[in-house]
Amino acid sequence: MEIKVLGPGCAKCKEAEKVMAAVIAEAGVTATIEKISDFQQIASHGVFSTPAVVIDGQVKCVGKVPTKNEALAWIKK
Repeated sequence: MEIKVLGPGCAKCKEAEKVMAAVIAEAGVTATIEKISDFQQIASHGVFSTPAVVIDGQVKCVGKVPTKNEALAWIKK
């Protein structure tokens, strides 16, 4: 599973990354987390508000930090 956290590195972006890392550890899923801060790469996903979370190429969350329950639901699918 490939997870991308999109954002410039603000506090909310870092929080989104922490939530995703915690959920992966809790679920015992094998996944990589990539932090993307380049605005052209972020825009290439159709995202114009950060933070955003992309899982296996599918945008799951834009403009907010996901809750742990939201993230768990995405990981378990």
